[in-house]
Amino acid sequence: FLIELTDEQKEFQATARKFAVEEIIPVAAQYDKSGEYPFPLIKRAWELGLINSHIPESCGGLGLGSFEACLITEELAYGCTGVQTAIEANSLGQMPVIIAGNEQQQKKYLGRMTEEPMMCAYCVTEPGAGSDVAGIKTKAEKKGDEYVINGQKMWITNGGKANWYFLLARTNPDPKAPASKAFTGFIVEANSPGIQIGRKEMNMGQRCSDTRGIVFEDVRVPKENVLMAEGAGFKIAMGAFDKTRPPVAAGAVGLAKRALDEATKYALERKTFGKPIVEHQAVSFMLAEMAMKVELARMAYQRAAWEVDAGRRNTYYASIAKAFAGDVANQVATDAVQIFGGNGFNTEYPVEKLMRDAKIYQIYEGTAQIQRMIIAREHVGKYKA
Repeated sequence: FLIELTDEQKEFQATARKFAVEEIIPVAAQYDKSGEYPFPLIKRAWELGLINSHIPESCGGLGLGSFEACLITEELAYGCTGVQTAIEANSLGQMPVIIAGNEQQQKKYLGRMTEEPMMCAYCVTEPGAGSDVAGIKTKAEKKGDEYVINGQKMWITNGGKANWYFLLARTNPDPKAPASKAFTGFIVEANSPGIQIGRKEMNMGQRCSDTRGIVFEDVRVPKENVLMAEGAGFKIAMGAFDKTRPPVAAGAVGLAKRALDEATKYALERKTFGKPIVEHQAVSFMLAEMAMKVELARMAYQRAAWEVDAGRRNTYYASIAKAFAGDVANQVATDAVQIFGGNGFNTEYPVEKLMRDAKIYQIYEGTAQIQRMIIAREHVGKYKA
């Protein structure tokens, strides 16, 4: 596992970095205040090839690996994680179709995303089922050549902006049926009759990302839109996470790196007791700790991405990367606010936004606690084998 970036990887990284610094950072605070969806930035990222990087070449995409997606994601998140999350939610929505869709489904639903800037969403979480995916209540009942879907989803990123959804619903009414057979994955057109999109939720951080509840009432979906087969949904939904958790970890690293950079620049300028605060060991040691965490979290996501690109099951590494980077983003952002002192607590300075934005990294795409359950299961399993 050696990290020597190819020329192509360096090019994507540099493009994403330039876009983040020149186009995202200048408007990030305004989007945070207004909560407006950053479609102009998403359109520009699409034009630069920084969105949908892993859509197969057969569907008009770039067919890049998880590693490249992570390099791009870290740079975008450095600019603003609200913008990055809107983009990353596209990857999550597409991933079930990439890993389980047939040729017709891929060409129809992934192909259209390469023709113009559009979004999709991953519709799994419900008001009563987040970490406990098997607790999903949304039902899909087969009627002839269609499935009729009823239920409610919650906290759906891109919920109000998506062209189509990946939706997980229960197709086996038997409550004792195992999760591995009870659920089915569907592709659902967002303009289907019976879909009611809720209001945009105003969250603590990442405010320009579009998060909503969605109600499905007698929504009819053709059987052609079933992914793989009836009963395969849970496995598909969980399989998507192995590929999307490394980029989420990369986003957390991007935020942490931004916090470290802002804190370091401030510590070099701010003077107390007659000298820059960076010359006080109390502050320089904080910066050293922050730097250690950023570097190690980056190595964690790169290992997880490298494993999955090598065709190996990366569940263990993906969860380590997601859990560690999520914690690091929060610790480093909090320390950045501390180094800024009273200014850090004020909205005129950039670090309070970073601190608010960081929290969700310990919650979405599997909480910090769920990651530890997975890591423990995978770790102990090696000794039982």
